[in-house]
Amino acid sequence: MLPNRADLADFAYVLAIARHRNFRLAGLEMGVSASALSHSLKALEGRLGVRLFNRTNRSVTLTTAGEELLGAIDAPFAAIGQAVENLARFRDKPAGHIRLNVVADAATLLLGPVMPVFLDRYPDIVVDIVASNRLVDVVGEGFDAGIRYGGTVPEDMIVQRLSPDLRWVVAASPGYLERFGVPTRPEDLRDHRCLGVRLGDDRIYQWEFEGPEGEFAIALPSRVTVNETPTMQAMAINGAGMMYGTEPAFAPHIAQGSLRLVLEDWSTTGPGFHLYYSSRRQVPVPLRLLLDLIRELRPLG
Repeated sequence: MLPNRADLADFAYVLAIARHRNFRLAGLEMGVSASALSHSLKALEGRLGVRLFNRTNRSVTLTTAGEELLGAIDAPFAAIGQAVENLARFRDKPAGHIRLNVVADAATLLLGPVMPVFLDRYPDIVVDIVASNRLVDVVGEGFDAGIRYGGTVPEDMIVQRLSPDLRWVVAASPGYLERFGVPTRPEDLRDHRCLGVRLGDDRIYQWEFEGPEGEFAIALPSRVTVNETPTMQAMAINGAGMMYGTEPAFAPHIAQGSLRLVLEDWSTTGPGFHLYYSSRRQVPVPLRLLLDLIRELRPLG
């Protein structure tokens, strides 16, 4: 017996629910409400005469029948999706939607210069960017891809480099340095006001340096801790203390004279920004186009 049109539409919902094990996230991916998704699933289960998911307030799991259905329809639907994506090369104007989870500095340094050109070149593509330092499961939370520093990219992902390695430096305002002095060694920072860096997993970052004996890190007590660069820069520019971060993020303020680099001989270099996405899903054409444009414009060199 051939499935009817309603079954085919609901099979796509089954795949989304199985991927996320969450009705809200599956609905976000499919562009419908969680209640509409639940209603469609109940209708499908009623037509098929079997329960496909066990649902409680805390979990959504596949039944044995659901596992069997998933195994039968997953590959054909993936092939159909890829075939539709492949048709994009025949369009005069590529269209579609991509959703990205991006570490905050990459949103400013990479996407800030690139997106105006992208929007002009591809007016029918919609881009949803969530800029956050919080570590998330990009697949589980409905993102097409993520952008993070190379050393923090999750395993089992396809990874594409977007920038060269980045230099990590210490900066302070001229007024602060005039008042408290200029450190000559990283150890001197313990006698200074240093703005703490809170990472996406809530750890406090230890400032890293490189000396004659190699790389090392220093844990510095901080009366103020900040989790994103613009806020920290505003504080540092106004003399609150020294800050630590990537040199490209400081570059405009260095050029304006509102910040000065210190301890440059001790600076270290770390992995640049990388884009990553699941190896189990086809790459949307809009994501490929964005990747190509970042490599074309090379905003960080």
